[in-house]
Amino acid sequence: MDSNRARQVQEALIRERYLEGKATGVWDQASQKAMEKFQADNGWQTKTVPDSRALIKLGLGPNHDHLLNPDSAMTSPIEAPNATAHPASADPMNSAGQPQY
Repeated sequence: MDSNRARQVQEALIRERYLEGKATGVWDQASQKAMEKFQADNGWQTKTVPDSRALIKLGLGPNHDHLLNPDSAMTSPIEAPNATAHPASADPMNSAGQPQY
């Protein structure tokens, strides 16, 4: 984990009272133990790396609470179709002001 991300996670763990002291940006044994305890307290598997659910709950990841089925939802943005591919469909009226069908 890079030092900036480690610092962010440490600050969140300090805020939630799972870690004491100052955020150093070094992912040390105390940071790892704090994350393991946070994950265990939330009923999640304790891993050697932070669980994505833990990061989200700590405010460090995307929040998908608004989704009906967050486990199966596509959460990456969909690219808009090329506007020049179908110029006639962009305007429902033709050049004479008549609707196009």
